[in-house]
Amino acid sequence: IYSQINVALSVFPLNGFLGFQNIWHFSQSLFRSIPVYFEGTVNINAPREKVFKFLTDADFVAQCAPGVKEMLVIVPNEKYQAVAAVGFGSVVAEFRTDVDFLEMVPFDRAKVKAHGNAPGSAVDAVSEMLLSDGENGTTNLKWTADIAVVGSIASIAARLMGPVTKKLTGMFFECVKVKIEG
Repeated sequence: IYSQINVALSVFPLNGFLGFQNIWHFSQSLFRSIPVYFEGTVNINAPREKVFKFLTDADFVAQCAPGVKEMLVIVPNEKYQAVAAVGFGSVVAEFRTDVDFLEMVPFDRAKVKAHGNAPGSAVDAVSEMLLSDGENGTTNLKWTADIAVVGSIASIAARLMGPVTKKLTGMFFECVKVKIEG
């Protein structure tokens, strides 16, 4: 990308067709990073063991994750790859993502990191779940997600990230509850 900017600067002088200001704004949008943090709590009517097993199984998670087109388990309970389409308004980006478990304490917590690429964009995320006993045999699931989006989709994602993520996480956890509790 740096070489593309250098070519653009050499082809169009400061007073040229595009002008320095336009190239500068273009280059800034390429490297813009949108960091966001989300968290939530969900109560699931099932024991912790069942909730943990579901949420650490890539194939089960893929059943509930909106937009997932492909899921490939590389090493069970350690590494997998996913292809997912995420829409921000009228723009849909298809991310090819590597997911690695950083930490896994059975029936208590798990932490994953993910790195995904889409044409002209990338996303990095770290997500964690903490499980605790709820009332009457239920499980309280506290989750966090630290996400950074960079590239051309970042300027679009900036204003839509909150509403889109809220909608997608709501869909995900509703599905999780139905699958686990059902």
